[in-house]
Amino acid sequence: RGELVIRPEYASGLADLDGFSHIYLLYLFHQAERTEMKVIPFMDESPRGIFATRSPLRPNHLGLSIVELAAVEENRVLIRNIDILDKTPLLDIKPYVAAFDHVAGARSGWMTKSVTEVEKRRADERFI
Repeated sequence: RGELVIRPEYASGLADLDGFSHIYLLYLFHQAERTEMKVIPFMDESPRGIFATRSPLRPNHLGLSIVELAAVEENRVLIRNIDILDKTPLLDIKPYVAAFDHVAGARSGWMTKSVTEVEKRRADERFI
Protein backbone atom coordinates (compact mmCIF):
# COMPACT_ATOMS: atom_id res chain seq x y z
CA ARG A 1 0.00 0.00 0.00
CA GLY A 2 1.11 3.49 -0.62
CA GLU A 3 0.07 7.08 -0.88
CA LEU A 4 0.85 9.75 -3.43
CA VAL A 5 0.70 13.28 -2.09
CA ILE A 6 0.09 15.71 -4.92
CA ARG A 7 0.94 19.40 -4.64
CA PRO A 8 -2.24 21.36 -3.87
CA GLU A 9 -2.00 23.37 -7.09
CA TYR A 10 -2.27 20.10 -9.08
CA ALA A 11 -5.06 18.52 -6.98
CA SER A 12 -7.83 19.56 -9.40
CA GLY A 13 -6.08 17.41 -12.02
CA LEU A 14 -7.08 14.33 -10.00
CA ALA A 15 -10.75 14.88 -10.87
CA ASP A 16 -12.31 11.76 -12.43
CA LEU A 17 -9.25 9.60 -11.72
CA ASP A 18 -11.15 7.58 -9.10
CA GLY A 19 -13.15 5.83 -11.83
CA PHE A 20 -10.06 3.89 -12.95
CA SER A 21 -8.90 0.66 -11.31
CA HIS A 22 -5.22 1.11 -12.20
CA ILE A 23 -2.86 3.95 -13.00
CA TYR A 24 0.59 4.37 -14.47
CA LEU A 25 3.17 6.18 -12.39
CA LEU A 26 6.12 7.83 -14.14
CA TYR A 27 8.86 8.66 -11.67
CA LEU A 28 12.56 9.30 -11.17
CA PHE A 29 14.84 6.59 -9.77
CA HIS A 30 16.22 9.19 -7.36
CA GLN A 31 18.66 6.86 -5.61
CA ALA A 32 20.27 5.46 -8.75
CA GLU A 33 23.84 6.72 -8.70
CA ARG A 34 25.23 5.14 -11.85
CA THR A 35 24.31 4.08 -15.36
CA GLU A 36 25.04 0.67 -16.88
CA MET A 37 24.36 -0.58 -20.41
CA LYS A 38 24.17 -4.21 -19.25
CA VAL A 39 22.76 -5.48 -15.96
CA ILE A 40 21.68 -8.77 -14.44
CA PRO A 41 17.94 -8.19 -14.02
CA PHE A 42 16.01 -8.79 -10.84
CA MET A 43 14.39 -12.01 -12.12
CA ASP A 44 17.34 -13.39 -14.12
CA GLU A 45 20.94 -14.55 -13.83
CA SER A 46 22.31 -13.41 -17.21
CA PRO A 47 23.50 -9.93 -18.21
CA ARG A 48 20.92 -8.14 -20.37
CA GLY A 49 20.88 -4.86 -22.25
CA ILE A 50 19.55 -2.07 -20.04
CA PHE A 51 16.66 -1.31 -22.41
CA ALA A 52 15.50 -4.96 -22.17
CA THR A 53 15.13 -4.59 -18.38
CA ARG A 54 13.36 -2.49 -15.79
CA SER A 55 16.57 -1.63 -13.96
CA PRO A 56 16.93 1.88 -12.51
CA LEU A 57 20.47 2.11 -13.89
CA ARG A 58 19.26 3.41 -17.26
CA PRO A 59 20.70 6.61 -18.73
CA ASN A 60 17.66 8.75 -17.87
CA HIS A 61 16.81 7.05 -14.52
CA LEU A 62 13.08 7.09 -15.35
CA GLY A 63 10.75 4.48 -13.89
CA LEU A 64 7.27 3.32 -14.88
CA SER A 65 4.86 1.26 -12.77
CA ILE A 66 1.25 0.18 -12.99
CA VAL A 67 -0.46 0.26 -9.59
CA GLU A 68 -3.97 -0.39 -8.34
CA LEU A 69 -5.91 2.76 -7.48
CA ALA A 70 -7.71 2.44 -4.13
CA ALA A 71 -9.02 5.99 -3.63
CA VAL A 72 -8.55 9.66 -4.36
CA GLU A 73 -8.94 11.96 -1.34
CA GLU A 74 -8.37 15.64 -2.08
CA ASN A 75 -4.65 15.82 -3.01
CA ARG A 76 -3.88 12.23 -1.94
CA VAL A 77 -4.01 9.15 -4.14
CA LEU A 78 -4.15 5.85 -2.24
CA ILE A 79 -2.68 2.92 -4.15
CA ARG A 80 -1.93 -0.79 -3.83
CA ASN A 81 0.83 -2.99 -5.25
CA ILE A 82 3.36 -0.19 -5.32
CA ASP A 83 6.95 -1.13 -6.13
CA ILE A 84 8.81 2.15 -5.64
CA LEU A 85 10.72 3.66 -2.73
CA ASP A 86 9.31 6.14 -0.25
CA LYS A 87 9.92 9.78 -1.26
CA THR A 88 10.41 8.83 -4.94
CA PRO A 89 9.85 11.95 -7.10
CA LEU A 90 6.65 11.43 -9.09
CA LEU A 91 6.70 12.97 -12.57
CA ASP A 92 3.26 12.04 -13.87
CA ILE A 93 0.13 9.92 -13.39
CA LYS A 94 -1.81 8.41 -16.29
CA PRO A 95 -4.87 6.15 -16.24
CA TYR A 96 -4.57 2.54 -17.35
CA VAL A 97 -7.19 1.99 -20.07
CA ALA A 98 -7.54 -1.69 -20.98
CA ALA A 99 -8.93 -0.92 -24.45
CA PHE A 100 -5.76 1.04 -25.27
CA ASP A 101 -3.11 -0.57 -23.08
CA HIS A 102 -3.79 -4.32 -23.14
CA VAL A 103 -1.84 -6.00 -25.92
CA ALA A 104 -3.08 -9.47 -26.90
CA GLY A 105 -0.33 -11.92 -27.78
CA ALA A 106 2.42 -9.83 -26.14
CA ARG A 107 5.77 -11.57 -25.55
CA SER A 108 8.01 -11.13 -22.52
CA GLY A 109 11.38 -11.87 -24.13
CA TRP A 110 13.92 -13.40 -21.74
CA MET A 111 11.50 -13.14 -18.78
CA THR A 112 10.29 -16.72 -18.36
CA LYS A 113 9.48 -16.80 -14.64
CA SER A 114 5.95 -17.76 -13.63
CA VAL A 115 3.59 -15.37 -11.87
CA THR A 116 4.10 -17.40 -8.67
CA GLU A 117 7.89 -17.04 -8.88
CA VAL A 118 7.61 -13.29 -9.47
CA GLU A 119 5.22 -12.83 -6.53
CA LYS A 120 7.62 -14.63 -4.16
CA ARG A 121 10.71 -12.62 -5.15
CA ARG A 122 11.76 -9.42 -3.36
CA ALA A 123 14.15 -6.71 -4.51
CA ASP A 124 17.74 -6.61 -3.41
CA GLU A 125 20.31 -3.82 -3.20
CA ARG A 126 22.16 -4.42 -6.47
CA PHE A 127 20.78 -1.40 -8.34
CA ILE A 128 21.42 1.28 -5.75
